[in-house]
Amino acid sequence: MPPFTIETAPAPPASPPGGQTTAGLIYALAAFTVWGLFPVYFKALRPTGALEVVAHRILWSVPLCAFMVSRRGGWGELARAWGAPGVRLTLLASSLLISVNWLGFVYAVESGQVLQASLGYYINPLVNVLLAMIFLGERLRPWQWLAVLLALGGTLVLAVGYGQAPWLGLLLALTFGTYGLLRKRVAIDAVGGLFVETCLLAPLSLAYLAWLVTGGRSALVNGGWGLSALLLCAGVVTTMPLVWFTRAARRISLTAVGMVMYLTPTLQFLLAVFAYGETFTLTHLLAFGLIWCGLAVFMAESVYNSRGLPPAR
Repeated sequence: MPPFTIETAPAPPASPPGGQTTAGLIYALAAFTVWGLFPVYFKALRPTGALEVVAHRILWSVPLCAFMVSRRGGWGELARAWGAPGVRLTLLASSLLISVNWLGFVYAVESGQVLQASLGYYINPLVNVLLAMIFLGERLRPWQWLAVLLALGGTLVLAVGYGQAPWLGLLLALTFGTYGLLRKRVAIDAVGGLFVETCLLAPLSLAYLAWLVTGGRSALVNGGWGLSALLLCAGVVTTMPLVWFTRAARRISLTAVGMVMYLTPTLQFLLAVFAYGETFTLTHLLAFGLIWCGLAVFMAESVYNSRGLPPAR
């Protein structure tokens, strides 16, 4: 799953023009649909190891992000942000987190665990709430506590029912949530931030890909033209949905973005069960049911409070 954090996008006007709202919804639907269909892309790359796929995502994102930063004349802004205290260390940490998240997601797809990936992104918003409480001192409202407890209950059902916690789903949720927390502290837009992060990781990626080529194990060289073309598209596949998301967040309310966001794990869930035939038992139904209830409570509470009314009691 590519990186995106709502906090980095400028808040849209309270009542955007109708054309802006429509365009924003189209951008949001496009971004979250592509992210939701990511398993299809990564399944097509299945002969390629997860580490090589992530290395290509990193490497080919660099020139595309550089082009986009140049197109909007953002180098000066990027240089000023890079020079601020603590930014370099924060972006180094965020680059490591997003690379682990990408690696976990690709591994989940290639190992037939798309259901766990969707679980991770379903509970991610609730993980964000907990991280904000722990690290930013934010207080949870009563209905938010209920949402978190329902999601925790669903996770425990899976752990008890199968004798182990859904570690892969939790890894995706925690790395993505912590990534968002770090990026919230850096005044760099989404594309500029991705450019810096991929630049920091590019030397290792290039070295690893060169090692594969010299050892005759490169999927890019040995996998046929179809697989090579898909790998070369990794930068576009990684970057473009992020651009669409950023444009959406500038045109529609963050509440609307948050609601459309659940399209991504829902599509992944449907692909896992109906396209890839992953096992979905009564235990899964109970666990996901609790998590979905938690999300419903969370979204209802968020919508209610976004209206400027007193918090629900």
